Amino acid sequence: MAAAPREDLLTHHAKKRPHKLAVVDDRPALGHAPARCIERSFAELEREANQLAHVWLELGVRPGHKLVWCGQNSLALVRAIHAARKVGVIAVPLNYRLTPEEAAYVVDNCDAVAVYTDAEYAELFEKILPQVPKVRHVLVFDGTPGKNQLDADALLARASSAPPADLEEHDDGSTMIYTSGTTGHPKGALRSGLGDPGQARALMGFIGYVPEDVYLTTGPLYHSGPGGFMGLAHTIANTVVVQHKFDPEDWLRLVDRYKVSTTFSAPTPIRLVCNLPEEVKARYDRTSMKRMIANAAPWSFALKEAYLRDFPEDSLWEVYGSTELGVNSLLAPKDQRRKPGSCGRPAPGVELKLLDEGGEEILEANRPGELYVRSKSVFATYYKAQEKYEKSRREDFFTVGDIAYRDEEGFYFICDRKNDMIISGGMNIYPAEIEAALERHPAVLDVAVFGIPSEEWGESVHAVVALRNGHTLEGRDLIAFARQHLAGYKLPRSVSFVSEIPRTGSGKILKRVLRQPFWKGHGTSVL
Repeated sequence: MAAAPREDLLTHHAKKRPHKLAVVDDRPALGHAPARCIERSFAELEREANQLAHVWLELGVRPGHKLVWCGQNSLALVRAIHAARKVGVIAVPLNYRLTPEEAAYVVDNCDAVAVYTDAEYAELFEKILPQVPKVRHVLVFDGTPGKNQLDADALLARASSAPPADLEEHDDGSTMIYTSGTTGHPKGALRSGLGDPGQARALMGFIGYVPEDVYLTTGPLYHSGPGGFMGLAHTIANTVVVQHKFDPEDWLRLVDRYKVSTTFSAPTPIRLVCNLPEEVKARYDRTSMKRMIANAAPWSFALKEAYLRDFPEDSLWEVYGSTELGVNSLLAPKDQRRKPGSCGRPAPGVELKLLDEGGEEILEANRPGELYVRSKSVFATYYKAQEKYEKSRREDFFTVGDIAYRDEEGFYFICDRKNDMIISGGMNIYPAEIEAALERHPAVLDVAVFGIPSEEWGESVHAVVALRNGHTLEGRDLIAFARQHLAGYKLPRSVSFVSEIPRTGSGKILKRVLRQPFWKGHGTSVL
């Protein structure tokens, strides 16, 4: 007897709790744009996701096709994420910050047959359409479509709201997220289906999620962290509050107004929130926050301390993971101050091991090695780059090139990316450790450390620093401060100051951009 078709999770919620609030898209007045607040119950979101699924099907989009979506966070994107799962397409989120050349590369490389984009980026797709010949349709929502583009909202209004039929055999929730591209062309990390449901339930149970939670999107949904945790929130019927564009005070307004209890954030947004004047923060109630998931890029210990001064003590969790490998480790609130710099112990259903350069497992404590992961949440492959996928694995363990060590209690500490390691005078130096020390200086807002050419040492340690407003600092004084926290060979030999450290949308430092002027004219570079 054939198995009964699986019921879509949104369809399930729409039946069980039709009137519960599913999505809030609450935007303040900005420039010429008026304030707006759109709400959808689970029943309403189900109808609209079905309508969008039918729009795509009528245009010839089929299970297994690639479909690019692009835009600032919005109800429309949440709807699209659910519709993509219902149709069985492979959803490819596009970073809206990309240049036309970069966007064209991703859209063409992924073999997308259709694009679903916010009207704000319609012009971008007009420009690149000649470079992406496999794209048959560009659908534009929340505004006027451009030349050779379709009005997605008009098509939606005329489409059937019934669940799509006869699509039971496709994979649910397949995605292909392109890695940040900090070291060159991004790679499409293809993930089939929703992963292992048991592992997801164990993770959520360990952290303590409950159906009554309210999730706030801190950061762009195209990133695997904010988008992935939003997906987890909707699996247990949480209300999702969408922040269209990040603003630190507006973020606090949303936390206060909707009693937000959980979110996922890179360090930069929370640093901006915590750096708001005390009188501004005092206007908003923050006591509802129960589960702040710190990730996307490392949170320094100084930032964690700042967060814990402003939010409930037991709310801060840290996860270590990646687009490719999912969530790999967890550091619980009770260990945040006890284990500074740690990313925790293995997450439920995850095995971690450290390998030396010869591929031998490191069993002793406090010895760095390359971190390998075994989990049912590991991605399927790098699209069109199988050789890079194979290079990243040893049997059924995978790595993204992070260097880590494990202490006597089994807590892991990420030293740095293998490609970011500085080799100076034969010594391995990990920039993340130096960045964490420098950020403890009260004048430092943000910092990036990397190697620059040195005739004597091969590479020397250089720090690029952004200062807090109203502060001044000399490089020699910062180096003297670092001497209190770091061994001599780890100290920066030079310091430069900038107004802002360049980062990707997910919060990772663009060290490639910072290194380029120093390595120009050299035969090799550490990129």
